[in-house]
Amino acid sequence: MEKTFQVRFAERMNQLPPYLFGMINKMKMEKRWQGDDVIDLGMGNPIDPAPGPVTEKLCEVAIDPKTHRYPVAGGMKNLKREIAQYYQRNYGVTLNGESDVICTIGSKEGISHMCLALLGPGDTVIVPAPAFPIHVYAAVIAGANVLRIPLTTEDVFLEQLVGMCRSLYPGPKLVMLNFPHNPTGRLASKELFAEVVKYARRYNFMVINDFAYAKITFDGYVAPSFLEVEGGHDVGVEFGSFSKSYNMAGWRLGYCVGNERIIEGLSRIKGYYDYGIFSAIQVAGIVAMRDCDDDIGEQAHAYQKRRDVLCDGLVRMGWEVEVPKAGMFLWVKIPQPYARMGSVRFAVEMMNRANVAVAPGAGFGEEGDGYLRLALVENENRIRQALKQMRQSLREIDREIENGSFRLEQEDAQG
Repeated sequence: MEKTFQVRFAERMNQLPPYLFGMINKMKMEKRWQGDDVIDLGMGNPIDPAPGPVTEKLCEVAIDPKTHRYPVAGGMKNLKREIAQYYQRNYGVTLNGESDVICTIGSKEGISHMCLALLGPGDTVIVPAPAFPIHVYAAVIAGANVLRIPLTTEDVFLEQLVGMCRSLYPGPKLVMLNFPHNPTGRLASKELFAEVVKYARRYNFMVINDFAYAKITFDGYVAPSFLEVEGGHDVGVEFGSFSKSYNMAGWRLGYCVGNERIIEGLSRIKGYYDYGIFSAIQVAGIVAMRDCDDDIGEQAHAYQKRRDVLCDGLVRMGWEVEVPKAGMFLWVKIPQPYARMGSVRFAVEMMNRANVAVAPGAGFGEEGDGYLRLALVENENRIRQALKQMRQSLREIDREIENGSFRLEQEDAQG
């Protein structure tokens, strides 16, 4: 008798929890296929167009057969030089535009492959929490251990960072930063970065800063680059992305700048995994960086107006709201009694009852389970409509709680 064939995954797969955002997106698409108008506040997927000159350049270059060949793997020389000039212009950071710059297929791919270059079994990474999943699981997939530091004040973060460096043996190999922060929208000060550099030298750990939301800031705030502070270039690298600043999310274009030796490691790993980014996209990226600064400002202003509409609406509903200084999300605590059902169930209820997609805070780690991340991608009228539908659904839940047909706690429902 023949044995039954079995698919056997690698052991690392057991360390990867279900991807909650994938579950929410699947529900959203199924409802849309059924004809429901789902308002998407869940995924940071820009619906605004890329700047016109960028799209025009893409189309112009894409018809040239020479661009259909394999591209330069680490990025076109002119694009890398443009990234270096962008850093000089915006942050006063001097890059040579060659060995200290590499282009990536979006920042998510770059961070994932960088972890494969830097980390392995027995290594430890420190990550602020809540955390965007790739900041944790890129390290996990590489075989490393991840320790989280709850993101409260900068002083507390540094105190806990130093405590871990002193108590761990061997000490942490990497600190994964993400400012402006996803999901909370918090900014880091240059003083925080300077302290991290000081401790990186003292305790010999490397630093990655995910700077994807660099230019999406509000109310006059400016997000500093990690490389601005003295010594930042010596101990770490910074990832940037065209996805958010230029609404080029689906184009998959990003970059990493900073320590040449660290970038050399990423380049070696990528040499085995990919052939780089379509040349026409890289040329369009040059146009974006060179000519579209005003478009970034207009987009940030649009997000700020949407933020204000969403914050005001939630406050009128009685929710506590911390107004974000940056990013394209609102990180908001679920009020009682609804918080008792957990963020995942709350998100499912909003999808099913309100036709509104939201990201459950549990997707960013256990620290986020009482929260939602709400994206600012829909226009102001759609956001107002989403708030109306959520308010109606919560009133419906209130009535069901009162008559006993809705139970908040899962264990109560089972017992």
